Amino acid sequence: MLLRFRTPEGTFRVSLQPEDDFSVVLSEGHPIDNYIGQTISSLGLKHGDLLFVTIGDLLEPKSEESTSNSKPVSARQIFDNTKQPAIDDALDKLPGKIPRKRDPRMCRHGEKAMCDYCMPLEPFDASYQEEHNIKHLSFHAYLRKLNIQPKTNDSTTNTGSFVPPLTEPDYGVKKQCPTGHPPWPAGICSKCQPSAITLQRQEFRMVDHVEFSTSTTVNNFIDSWRQTGKQRIGYLYGHYEQYDAVPLGIKAVVEAIYEPPQQDERDGIKLTFPWEEEEKRVEKIAGYCGLERVGVIFTDLLDGGEGNGSVVCKRHIDSYFLSSLEICFAAQMQINHPNPSKWSTDGKYSSKFVTCVISGNSNKEIDITSYQVSASAEAMIKADLIEPSINPAVMRVKEPTNERYVPDVFYTKLNEYKRTIQENAKPAFPVEYLLVTLTHGFPENEKPCFTSGVGDFPIENREYQSVSQDFKSLAKQLGIKRGLSSPPPITLDTLSDFHLLCYINSLGVINEDEQKLLCKYAVEHKDEFAIALRGSPGWETLKMIIVESI
Repeated sequence: MLLRFRTPEGTFRVSLQPEDDFSVVLSEGHPIDNYIGQTISSLGLKHGDLLFVTIGDLLEPKSEESTSNSKPVSARQIFDNTKQPAIDDALDKLPGKIPRKRDPRMCRHGEKAMCDYCMPLEPFDASYQEEHNIKHLSFHAYLRKLNIQPKTNDSTTNTGSFVPPLTEPDYGVKKQCPTGHPPWPAGICSKCQPSAITLQRQEFRMVDHVEFSTSTTVNNFIDSWRQTGKQRIGYLYGHYEQYDAVPLGIKAVVEAIYEPPQQDERDGIKLTFPWEEEEKRVEKIAGYCGLERVGVIFTDLLDGGEGNGSVVCKRHIDSYFLSSLEICFAAQMQINHPNPSKWSTDGKYSSKFVTCVISGNSNKEIDITSYQVSASAEAMIKADLIEPSINPAVMRVKEPTNERYVPDVFYTKLNEYKRTIQENAKPAFPVEYLLVTLTHGFPENEKPCFTSGVGDFPIENREYQSVSQDFKSLAKQLGIKRGLSSPPPITLDTLSDFHLLCYINSLGVINEDEQKLLCKYAVEHKDEFAIALRGSPGWETLKMIIVESI
């Protein structure tokens, strides 16, 4: 039988028999002392199982206390124990077939029968994809294409072996080679050397569509550029839902845009780091509201100079859509927000984090475009293989050093004779090989999570525009005026605002339970939460402070 071992530095295999002692693994140079004396079968291991270990487990001796509960982690355990996003669990349970109606021209059977012309299609059907102009398969359609549940690879039962269909690409040198030679750069062989990389356009996307719950949120974000002429960046907070326009699709629904500390320029943005304390507060409020960070959005706008509100079209097929610098930024954002997946050997695969750009389109109108970068782009950033170029349309391949091994990188393209040829990507290659395009839009009937008038309460970190969040702006939002003996009652018109919730939390006046009540009222719109909040000590203290401050 064959066992596979995956470490942070790579994968190796060991051939053995079910009755062998686990110490056979030691012959491969990977001591795991606490399993000596147990047979392969007694550990419940089967042919093809994949065990996950860390370098510390393999190389460093551990105390009896630290190793007493340590056991190999199989692919089955990864599958059973990985907590996926709710949207992935829901889509995993769907059949995913594309229904078709009876074709009166081709079908020769009755209404209750079925034939090849009317039977449901698979969600990855190429003809359906082409007919409906779907450039990328949805992630779950791609999983179905990989045939994740054949009888010999059954994930639903404990019989037979289960091999996850997904493995994140790894372009780094394996630091601890199973052959036992000194680690690179002192030594390298075919087992620890990364294979040559052939870049191809990714056929699937983790998210298919970005939906902004209300256009007002986007307009208010763009107003910063309209007033100053400087670019702006913000984080998108929302949730994921099924997207019915593509088979087994996923959409990111954006409910709010939070603008972190930044320095805005006419030709770019500098993010201010660190902002950990503010970030923690915002993430906490988002969690109380049932939201998460789903992406980032930034402007790249230049007035057209025609006096009619037109803007310059910078991004088009003859220039670029996302620059090499922006692709590196998007890749790092995706790495920072990994997507848990039970279908991956690592328990995670790529990311659902999206990148949106507000710029001028071919009609000189302000428009939004949405992107992700490929899993290969993430892996190349992790391995420190690429860097932005002066030319925004191309990505540079870094030079090798003693700390950086750079494998051969190729990409395929059509030449002038319409033949597919392979090109060396060094020193640079077109950025579109790393880019995945998403669609975007707004709902026909807007039902935003936050119902207060967006923009009534000042947006955070806009002090350079003479806009600030303070007690006076809070009093105005809540309808509290100087001299009023009793402030007006709590209403959704004033409290259902993400920026307001974050500001109130930053004051540190109301406690955590009261903050949860406030967020629930702002999102779920139930009077019972307002009643509970109205009589709380923290809320009464906050009103008192506001009255004394105006």
